Amino acid sequence: MRKVFLRDQRLQNGLLHLTAITVSLGIADLLQFDFAWTGKEVSLFWRALLVALPVKMLVFTLTRLHWRWWWELVDWVDLNRLLIANAVGSLIFVVLNQLLGSPGFPWSIYCIDFLLCFVLTAGIRFSGRMYKEGLVNGQSKRGCTRILIYGAGEAGMMLLREIRGNPRLGYHVAGFLDDDPQKTGAHLLGVPVLGKGSDAASIVEEYKKRQQWIEEVIIAAPSATGRQMQDVLTHCRSAGISCKTIPTLGELLNSKFLSSQIRSISLNDLLGREPVHLDESRIRTAIADRVVLVTGAAGSIGSEICLQVARFRPRKLVALDQAESDLFKIDLELREKFPALDVVIEIGDIQDGRRVEDVFRRNSVDSVFHAAAYKHVPMMEFHVLEAAKNNILGTWNVVQASFRNRVSSFLMISSDKAVNPGSVMGATKRIAEIIVSGMPGAETGSRTRFVSVRFGNVLGSNGSVVPIFQKQIAAGGPVTVTHPDARRYFMTVREAVQLVLQASTMGQGSEIFVLDMGEQIRIVDLARNMIRLVGFDPDKDIEIQYVGLRPGEKLFEEFTTATEDYLPTRHEKIKIFQGPHVNPEVIAAWITELKTLITRNDALAVVAHMKKLVPEYAPTAMWSGAESDNVAEEAPLFVLEPLANVVRSA
Repeated sequence: MRKVFLRDQRLQNGLLHLTAITVSLGIADLLQFDFAWTGKEVSLFWRALLVALPVKMLVFTLTRLHWRWWWELVDWVDLNRLLIANAVGSLIFVVLNQLLGSPGFPWSIYCIDFLLCFVLTAGIRFSGRMYKEGLVNGQSKRGCTRILIYGAGEAGMMLLREIRGNPRLGYHVAGFLDDDPQKTGAHLLGVPVLGKGSDAASIVEEYKKRQQWIEEVIIAAPSATGRQMQDVLTHCRSAGISCKTIPTLGELLNSKFLSSQIRSISLNDLLGREPVHLDESRIRTAIADRVVLVTGAAGSIGSEICLQVARFRPRKLVALDQAESDLFKIDLELREKFPALDVVIEIGDIQDGRRVEDVFRRNSVDSVFHAAAYKHVPMMEFHVLEAAKNNILGTWNVVQASFRNRVSSFLMISSDKAVNPGSVMGATKRIAEIIVSGMPGAETGSRTRFVSVRFGNVLGSNGSVVPIFQKQIAAGGPVTVTHPDARRYFMTVREAVQLVLQASTMGQGSEIFVLDMGEQIRIVDLARNMIRLVGFDPDKDIEIQYVGLRPGEKLFEEFTTATEDYLPTRHEKIKIFQGPHVNPEVIAAWITELKTLITRNDALAVVAHMKKLVPEYAPTAMWSGAESDNVAEEAPLFVLEPLANVVRSA
């Protein structure tokens, strides 16, 4: 019975209204008789209550007052409706009680009862809103983005109410800005008007001194002219923070913005994943006022790292990539969203060790996010030398530069394809992990924490399956799938990078962090869901064709090997897999030989050489020559040792 009561909101509302009717009539009766009830007064009360309860509950039911209400969203329109319902109910109660119940019932009780019943029913409704905007919002300020609202008019107050009524927006309003000097110092709905728009920079600086960062200004001036909007934007830029605006009512009525709300396929909808909860204070401590270098900054993951790192106010953000056009795009986006951020664009190739060293020294890099890599599995099968030069030697160059320049932290983006690799790309990423994990740690006096982070496929990234499927669906099909049983782990780029930033604050060094990717998803199920989302039937309106696994691809991916141990962390979506480590001297000798083989342009020998360092690597048939008897029987070049027994040299 208790569970039914807690689940049924109409039952709860009905009982609350019954209580309000009874209490209001009882208090009115007590006040009339100076709290001195005799048997006659008690009899009058019960007879009147037997009339009041069915009459008022019937009126409340007909006006739907005790049906399911979103009490946290009630406003003055609802208050007016309550007043009318109480007036009608009280009037009918008076008539019927005088005719049928108690002709001698004092008239003053009717008046007091009406007022009290209205106050109680209104209180029932507004208590939900007061709780939502008071206690809940007070508890949800932590971790929210602190903002200023530019415009202390009706639009600004409506925006404030919306933010308070929806904590999931993740905003906390620190104050208003308004160009009307008479409003300065006033409080609107409990929020102060801090000053004019021209005071934005000084206000932001004042909050900064108190360690309370103002991160955005939302412009709530829908009637502003073009010139006024230019002034507003100037003030926001002078404060060094990003700004947003809200549309006018006329634009909404004309559907100018409604069309943009009809969004394309949502990656989160397809995944159905829980939102990531971050310890932003630790991330801010690790990034704020530091020089952060992101390699591969023009790629899908690298550019998202840049955008999310920028939120935590590094002293300088250095974006390194060889893709000029895409690097130009992320540069524009960063400068638009974070005008106060010192962004340094460095065009260069991580395969060029001298160029990498120059970037580190000129910018005095503190932290590194290494996202530069060739990632397309089938393509790398045909370009072994390029994969080895970029993913292995390029990583070696960045790792060595990080060690020589004593950066505080180095994090490399790895892949689930590094586990029991069956492709060139997977083998190169596993070797990159070995290089990172084999670097000297804190026990040898090294200042740098070297860690790697593994995760699976990123939906929506360049060359990933989602944009390919989108183009094929838009063209009317067919949608090509490699194999009906092919499965992959998926997450959005935003979720992946959020967890990468969290992982960067964890560990002591040499760890391989693995992100919780959830359950593997069949590629064909993903294709069918995407076809359905745009209103078509798979295999009927749009054909699905199976084209077979491409070179280097597996039916499913793994995240651990038999030699790795599972360790939990303080974050539920981040785990540690820490296996045996390779002596750094052995790695250096292996790298030297790799360079010699690449110079000889001998791809087959490079594949065989990679297998020596990663014996679980199973090359595809096209590199079967690397599996010759003399190579297979040769002892591996590396010596695996437990972490505690590794003596790492500088």
